[in-house]
Amino acid sequence: MVWGETIHCHLGAMAKNSKESVSMILCSSLVLVVVISSAHYYFRDLFTFPVVITTNKIHPPPPSSPPMQSIHHQHNVSSPIVMRRRRHTNTIIEELEEGLARARAAIRDAARTRTYTWYKKETFIPGGRIYKNPYAFLQSHIEMEKRFKIWAYKEGEPPIFNHGPMNDIYSIEGQIIDELCTGNSPFTARHPDEAHVFFLPVSIVGIIRYVYRPYTTYARDRLQNIVADYIHMVAERYPFWNRSQGADHFLASCHDWAPDVSAASPELYKNFIRVLCNANITEGFLPVRDVSMPEIFLRHSTLGNQSPGEPPLSRHILAFFAGGSHGIVRKILFQHWKDKDNEVLVYDYLPKTLNYTSMMANSRFCLCPSGYEVASPRIVEAISVGCVPVIVSDGYALPFGDVLDWSKFSVHVPVRQIPEIKTILQGVSTKKYLRLQRRVLMVQRHFTLNRPAKPFDVIHMVLHSVWLRRLNVKLNG
Repeated sequence: MVWGETIHCHLGAMAKNSKESVSMILCSSLVLVVVISSAHYYFRDLFTFPVVITTNKIHPPPPSSPPMQSIHHQHNVSSPIVMRRRRHTNTIIEELEEGLARARAAIRDAARTRTYTWYKKETFIPGGRIYKNPYAFLQSHIEMEKRFKIWAYKEGEPPIFNHGPMNDIYSIEGQIIDELCTGNSPFTARHPDEAHVFFLPVSIVGIIRYVYRPYTTYARDRLQNIVADYIHMVAERYPFWNRSQGADHFLASCHDWAPDVSAASPELYKNFIRVLCNANITEGFLPVRDVSMPEIFLRHSTLGNQSPGEPPLSRHILAFFAGGSHGIVRKILFQHWKDKDNEVLVYDYLPKTLNYTSMMANSRFCLCPSGYEVASPRIVEAISVGCVPVIVSDGYALPFGDVLDWSKFSVHVPVRQIPEIKTILQGVSTKKYLRLQRRVLMVQRHFTLNRPAKPFDVIHMVLHSVWLRRLNVKLNG
């Protein structure tokens, strides 16, 4: 297998015997298109990473960015100053890549030997079938805590830059921006030269709230121009974007419009890591490069509280959903199930006599249909009360799919099978339901929001997904 052709990330695939190769990041049929020159392949037949980025191509600014004359630097490439800078850059890259190579080797060995190598006492040891490979995952998380450094660019002023929504439907966007921009994260780099990845602290929600209002148009050009101009600004000021073609840069957003940022300049963003809630494979989301993060509806002055809910066999509701008729999937759900069954309870707006959280806590299965976009905060809400999530969606790349085996703690119902929901759920035996529900409680820590973030919580899981994608790229000086 040649890396750079197919490298869909997920931790798993232990070798069936000693003659087979251990694959920590397993390939799918997805193709990552990356310009690679003078590629040197490492860990042949053992890993599908790293893709080697060697070109220093600089993307020209788009026509919509008049303030940017050019981000090509007019220097004599043979001048002593340029040569010294190049040698310095090459040394920095070599040191970073040596550390990442050791991390890859440690993860590979953990997957092969089913053991771990600690550098500190671990307070949590992942285990069980909810993980595709708990040994590789734990070692990867250990290596991340030991090595991973992130530099958040400082340019820009709130509310569009370095600030985001801390509550409500898009809260995870603001929480991650705040975590990485305050300087309190253990992953914060002291200097950009020691960073493995670079964070663009651009709030898509901020742009839409403060640039687009009053809403006279829903055209995405203003959004696209602001983000592209920011990239060209940091590419002109610093060497980091140009040396990697953006492959070690990322942006995090939970707004529905976030995937459209890259639509106007696909060449500019072809290596860029998009951390999105709206992770729709049918609309250009690439699991090989992008990161899916969960949507969390965070009420004011609260963080993600977890509860076991009612005992599993005491839950008297087979399936429950309440929410607006947003998008085609929910319209189909309402057509077949709204007010039509006493075991599959589907509401558009819940009567005031009923409590939303209590209804979920008393349900065996919680329906999580897509709305206008594929993601839904109900997945996290269901997990938080021990309700087995039923993913009613097509094309949704579920969060943390590199690590978690969603089939072990959730049920997937394709949109075409919405009429069969009750039959499907009644077909789940009590034994299997109890197993699913027990595993839902096991994954709760990975969907819990803490501030400051804690190991294995939702923010660290998002950053671990970014870490995996950085491991999947090797920069050459």
